Amino acid sequence: MADVPTLSITLLGAGQEVGRSCCVLQYRKITIVLDAGVHPAHTGMASLPFVDELDWSTVDAILITHFHLDHAAALTYITEKTNFREGKGKVYMTHPTKALHKFMMQDFVRMSNSSTDALISPLDLSMSISSIIPVSVHQLITPCPGVTFTPYHAGHVLGACMYMIDIAGLKVLYTGDYSREEDRHLDVLIVESTYGVQSLEGREEKELRFTNLVHSIIRRGGHVLLPTFALGRAQELLLILDEYWKKHPDLHNVPIYYASSLARKCMAVFQTYIHTMNSNIRSRFARRDNPFVFKHISNVPQARGWERKIAEGPPCVVLASPGMLQSGTSRELFELWAPDSRNGLIVTGYSVEGTPAREIMNEPAEIAGMKGNTIPRKISVDYISFSAHVDYSQNSEFIDLIKAPHIVLVHGEQTAMGRLRAALQAKYKNRDEDIKIHSPRNLETLNLTFRPERVAKVIGSLAAKPPQTNDVLSGLLVSKDYSYTLLDPRDLRDFAGLSTCVVTQRQKIALGVGWSLVRWHLEGMYGRVEEGLDRDGIPTMRVMGAVDVKQTAENELTLEWDSSAANDMIADSTLAVITEIDKSPASVKMTAGTQGHRHDHDHHPHSDHDYVHSPMVRIQRLGMFLEAHFGDVEYHMPDEMEADQEESTSQGEPSFLIQLDDAEARINLLSMTVDSGSEVLRRRVEAVLEMATSTVCSLSESFVSGAPEESSSGRIHKPKGDAPSSDAEESMRAGESSTVDEEDRSPPEAETERRDDD
Repeated sequence: MADVPTLSITLLGAGQEVGRSCCVLQYRKITIVLDAGVHPAHTGMASLPFVDELDWSTVDAILITHFHLDHAAALTYITEKTNFREGKGKVYMTHPTKALHKFMMQDFVRMSNSSTDALISPLDLSMSISSIIPVSVHQLITPCPGVTFTPYHAGHVLGACMYMIDIAGLKVLYTGDYSREEDRHLDVLIVESTYGVQSLEGREEKELRFTNLVHSIIRRGGHVLLPTFALGRAQELLLILDEYWKKHPDLHNVPIYYASSLARKCMAVFQTYIHTMNSNIRSRFARRDNPFVFKHISNVPQARGWERKIAEGPPCVVLASPGMLQSGTSRELFELWAPDSRNGLIVTGYSVEGTPAREIMNEPAEIAGMKGNTIPRKISVDYISFSAHVDYSQNSEFIDLIKAPHIVLVHGEQTAMGRLRAALQAKYKNRDEDIKIHSPRNLETLNLTFRPERVAKVIGSLAAKPPQTNDVLSGLLVSKDYSYTLLDPRDLRDFAGLSTCVVTQRQKIALGVGWSLVRWHLEGMYGRVEEGLDRDGIPTMRVMGAVDVKQTAENELTLEWDSSAANDMIADSTLAVITEIDKSPASVKMTAGTQGHRHDHDHHPHSDHDYVHSPMVRIQRLGMFLEAHFGDVEYHMPDEMEADQEESTSQGEPSFLIQLDDAEARINLLSMTVDSGSEVLRRRVEAVLEMATSTVCSLSESFVSGAPEESSSGRIHKPKGDAPSSDAEESMRAGESSTVDEEDRSPPEAETERRDDD
C-alpha cells in the first residue's frame, strides 16, 4: 500500500499564545511558512519564533498576512540570518503590507539598535525588503510547481489578507488576524482564537461608550491617554474622535495629539490605498473630502521635553505608541500621568499576556517605572476593545460557513483557546458532525492524513461532448505538478506540447508446418482471425485486431504489433500457440488426414466462423441464454406485409418476446433495447440481456470493440459489427491496411522499433 499523504502543521510561534506567529505547513515535500512575527512581551532572541527548529533552505514560500510586528517583524532575521537564501524560497505579501512593513521595520530597527538586543541591522532590512514579492488580492500565484495561493481581504488592517493555499490538491485556508471573509470549500482551516469564547459589544455601542468616556475625563480636567499601535486601529480612533469633535463645539479648544512620526510617514500609504477601504471612506474621498486630513488632530510639539509640558498643561487627548506600553512615548506619558486621578487610560486593543498594558488592566496600586522606581497609580483604567479580531460569535459563524473537516486554532492564549475548542467540540457533537478541532502547542507537530483524491480536467476532443451518468471516458492521463488532465492522445501535441510515438515490435519464428494449420490453431484459440495480404503482398493473419502473423518465408513467420499492455499480452499468447503447433496431437491428425489434398478452408470446431457469417447463430445463442432465465422465448420476425403495416413502430423489427406471469417484455434485436409495461421486468430483462450479449459474442469481437478505431500506424481495426473475414481479406488485398515501415529492413530475430507519430 502506498504511503498516505500527510499534512504536517508545526507552530514555531502562536501555539497557545498570542505573539510571534509562525506556522509551518509541510505536504508532499513542499514547505510553506505562514507569517514570521516577534513576541511583544519579549526582546532579543527570546522574541523570535523557534527558528532553529526548521531548515529554512527547504522552504518554498513565506506568506505574510499583514504588517503588525507579531506577524512580520521576524521576517528580516529569517531571510538574512538563517540559511533561507541557500534555498529557492520566495516571500510574498500584499502591496499595502509591503509599503507599511518597510516603515514599521525601520522604526523597529531604530528602537532595537538603541538597546543591546539588536537582532538586525538597517542593511539587513534593506536586503530583506528588496526580496519581497508584492501581490494583489484575488490574484492567483504559483510560487513553485504544485503550489498555488490566492490572497483575500481579511479586514484586520490595511493590506491584511488571508491565504487560500492549494498544495498538490490539498486546500488550506490560513486566516491570520481577520474580521470576516466569504465561504470557501477546503480541507483545513487555520484560524485565530484571540478572544476565545468572549463576545464583544456592537460597534455603535462601543463607539458611544468610548466617546462618552473620553468626554467625561476631559470634563473633570484630566488628560486622556490612548496607547495604540502606530498603524491600523489608531487611524480608526482618529476618525471617530475627529467626527465627535465636529459635533461638539465645546471641545474645539481641547487638542488631540497623535504622537507618532511613523504614522505621519505611513499616512500617505493609507491615502494611496483608499480603494481597499470601506464604502464610507471611499465615498468621502470621491467627494473630495479626504477622511485622513483631520481638522481636529495635531502633531505633537517637536521641542524636547514636550511630554512633561503636555502633562502640566490643560486637558488633552494623546494617541501614542506602542499599544502595550512596553516602552516609548506611551510608556513615558503613562508614568507622568499615573499619579493624577483626573487623568484616564483607555486601552483600546488586545494586550498580550506579560506586557505592561495587560498588568495595568488589573489596576494595581503601584507600577514599576522604566528606571526601576515605584510610581503610585491613581489614573483611571478602562478597556474598550477596538481590536480588529473576531469574537466568538463571528469566529464560530465563519468556521461554520467554511465547513472544513479539520480546524486548527492558533494565535490565542492557552485558556481562551481551550475554552473555544471545548465550545466548538460540544457544538459539533450535538450536531453529530465529524469535525476535528486542534490546538497544537509551539513545536508540537500536527499530522493530518487525507484520502488521496485526484481530479482530472477533461480537455480537447474528449470534452466536446459532455459525458452522461455512467459513461466511461478513455484517454491519456497527463500529470504535471500534481494536476491531472485527461485528453485524447491525438490532442497531446496541441494541448500539452508533447509528441507521441508508437513502439512496433517484431518477432521471427522458424516453423515447419503449413499456413492453413497455423490458421486452424489460431482460430481454435481466438475464435476467428482476419486473413489476407498486406500492402507488400505478404500473406497475413490478424489476431484479435492487434497482432499480425506474416508468412515472410517458406518456413518462417513474423509476428508484428504495436506495443501496449494488452497487445503485448496477445502477442505472448499468439507466440505460445504457434510454437506449440508442431507438438500438438491435433496437428498430427490434421496433417495425416490431408495428405492427398489440402483443406485450406477447413475451420476449427471452436472457431467463430458460423457465428460471424450467420446472424441467426447469434440470435439462437441469445435465445438459448434468455430461455435459461425466463423459460419460453418467442422469436418474432415480421413478414413484408407486417413490416409495411408496422413500419412506424418498433414492433415491425425482429424481436424476442418474453412473457412472465401477466407481464411481457420485447427485445428489439436491431437496437438491443427492451420495452415493457412493467418497470421491474424491464430492468431484469436488461440485466440478463447485458450478460447474454457479453457471453455469446466472440473473444476477438469483445476485445476489438474496445480498441481504438484507428491506430497511429494506420492498420485496420474491426469494431463490433464490422464485416466478416472475407471482407477483411478484400480490404487487405486492396491495400487498405498499411505496415509501419515504408522500407523493408532486415530485422534480427527479435526487434523493437520506435516510431514518432506526428
